[in-house]
Amino acid sequence: MSEAEDAVVPVFFLSDSTGISAETMGNALLLQFPDLTFERSTIPFIAGVDQAREIAAMLDEVAAGPVMPLVFSTAADDDVRHELNRTVAPVIDFFDMHMNRVEGILGQRGIRRAARLHGVGDIKRYNARMAAVEFTIEHDDGQSLRALDKADVILLAPSRCGKTPTSMYLALQHGLYVANYPLVEEDLHESELPAPVREYADRCFGLVTTVDRLSRVRNERRPGSRYSSPEQCRWELRRTKELFEAHRLPVVDSSAKSVEEISAIILQTKKHRARSAAAARLSSSQQTRSTSSRGDSPA
Repeated sequence: MSEAEDAVVPVFFLSDSTGISAETMGNALLLQFPDLTFERSTIPFIAGVDQAREIAAMLDEVAAGPVMPLVFSTAADDDVRHELNRTVAPVIDFFDMHMNRVEGILGQRGIRRAARLHGVGDIKRYNARMAAVEFTIEHDDGQSLRALDKADVILLAPSRCGKTPTSMYLALQHGLYVANYPLVEEDLHESELPAPVREYADRCFGLVTTVDRLSRVRNERRPGSRYSSPEQCRWELRRTKELFEAHRLPVVDSSAKSVEEISAIILQTKKHRARSAAAARLSSSQQTRSTSSRGDSPA
């Protein structure tokens, strides 16, 4: 890594499963080096020792080049991992780094098999996630109001603020039933939440963005239109924020956050809401019992 800062560093993500975990953890580390340029390659579903040997040889060839590559691996199979680690290229082996310690803490050896985390795995859980995706597709952009009471989350925002990708991520990754409802000009002239979602305010989350970003995104769709003008975007966002504030809805600014970050904020807020509601119910129940107990006491 002593090459010039403008050199491109080859990065490989290896796995005997999908490679998603290797990419996620590896990229989390690479983000800490914003001045470097990386050329990323993912090699998933490494089927056995023979393929692992071929990959190690390929990595050796790359390592003989002008810039030493960086390798991230989450291969679970011991034989595959051993073969991959024969390369002269530096390997960050996430599985080996942590598995031994986890086994020591639990006092039991793991099964060390691939295709567990992102495979079908628990078929019941998988089917539940697919049902959540179907619900979310049906309820995208206010297309359907059927069975809205089943929604775990309802996203509210003007058009082009990131409702659909956030909804799909929450459904696919977390199995949540998500509806998203577009706030149109008619809604923004009112002080109340739109009628279809009004009774579900405790499940509603607001998304906003910046005027510049909203105008730019809309202009790609309808160039030169009133819909995409900065004036219209400014008015919609101002009224949207006023509406959310009036109804005390949690709000996330999507302009500088990834779908993953937006979703994480929504999930944490949802948990906080649930804990607060449970605490309020418990307090109310205790007060009721206390009042009842005093009423039953002899004069």
